[in-house]
Amino acid sequence: MNKLTTALVAGLAAFSMSGTAWAGKDLDAIKARGQLVCGVMEGTAGFARLDNRGKWVGFNVDLCRAISATIFGDSEKVKYVPLTTQQRFTAVQSGEVDLLTRNVTWTLTRDTVLGLDFGAVFYYDGQGLMVNKKLGVKSAKELEGATVCVAPGTTTELNLADYFRTNKMTFKPVVIEKVDEVRAAFFSGRCDVYTNDSTSLYATRAANPPPPLTPDDFVILPEIISKEPLAPAFRQGDNQFGDIVRWTQYAMIETEEYGITSENVDEMLKSDNPSIKRILGASPGMGKALGVDEKWVYNIVKQVGNYGESFERNIGMGSPLKIARGLNALWKNGGAQYAPPIR
Repeated sequence: MNKLTTALVAGLAAFSMSGTAWAGKDLDAIKARGQLVCGVMEGTAGFARLDNRGKWVGFNVDLCRAISATIFGDSEKVKYVPLTTQQRFTAVQSGEVDLLTRNVTWTLTRDTVLGLDFGAVFYYDGQGLMVNKKLGVKSAKELEGATVCVAPGTTTELNLADYFRTNKMTFKPVVIEKVDEVRAAFFSGRCDVYTNDSTSLYATRAANPPPPLTPDDFVILPEIISKEPLAPAFRQGDNQFGDIVRWTQYAMIETEEYGITSENVDEMLKSDNPSIKRILGASPGMGKALGVDEKWVYNIVKQVGNYGESFERNIGMGSPLKIARGLNALWKNGGAQYAPPIR
């Protein structure tokens, strides 16, 4: 080891031992409470909703469960708080919730002015537009003069105005805050168009048309009018909690890449592959580095599943939403989901 390397190692060790590497205040509060408080959507099929047993389920819910598994070794130590688009950021800033896993687009101003930090992108989305088939509309370019249902205080509202202005079209916004009310307005014909992240449109079309309407009565137009990188959001100031959120996400992606699933994780513990041994804690060190139990990744996969399992179970082609992986496929399969190595 040369002098520079020796000095660097010594400096890092001193930094770590001093405790300044971890702010810890939010994580300490979560541990003292014995529960993670997660802000979720108000009830969206595939992402976050109450099932017929009164239990929260969905793709976004699974991320909360995975983070709980990392912190507590138990994926069920979570309280879910449904939030509207208007309530969500205030709820984080005030400490009402520890983090948001409801669909939140990562933007510069939210990452700075609002005092939020973001985890990794959990879903690469884009804003879409849905219409009733009876309108005969095939393209967003045919929506001159349309009335459009949209939620206030969202990137969705801003993107909508940008798109119509860019394409020199006019529209009439119908701005409604509550999810159930904006859906009802669209299905009743008060609006020609409902715009939201494409994932939300798929969920709405699959689960919410009131009889006698059916999902087949509606079409999601082909245009994607924005980039919507969806990521969990939490307060700035606690480095360790931020690391736990991000590395929980990366662990779900990394285990899918290595073929580690909820069904084979116990067998994978016996693997001779040094990467798998390190990921699952058979070779210790990664848990200590993150400040959690060495079996943190094992607990995530055993109790929640890897990224692909959660995707397919909740929103994938085997679910009512039938959303293709697309950009959310692993990088080696042509997608954008890519995790830094756990080592």
